[in-house]
Amino acid sequence: MTRSQRKLLAIAAVIAFVGLLLYNTLSAQKVTCEVCVEFKGQRNCATASHANESDAAQSAQTTACGILVSGMNESIACGRVQPVSRRCTTR
Repeated sequence: MTRSQRKLLAIAAVIAFVGLLLYNTLSAQKVTCEVCVEFKGQRNCATASHANESDAAQSAQTTACGILVSGMNESIACGRVQPVSRRCTTR
């Protein structure tokens, strides 16, 4: 096997590996949720994907709360707030 053939084989292997990682990541995320949260008079929305609706909604709420809070206590409190809106779709 020549040097150029080994190089092509290595490039093909890297591309196949990246493709496999991308496929595994995207195929596991079957539900996407957009959650809007109001906390301390401010509102923010975020979107997250996950394998199930409960985890996707929780992840979206955590992300939405991220810029509305400062500190762990507020983060926990915001995570427990009833969302203003929640819209989930399944792939």
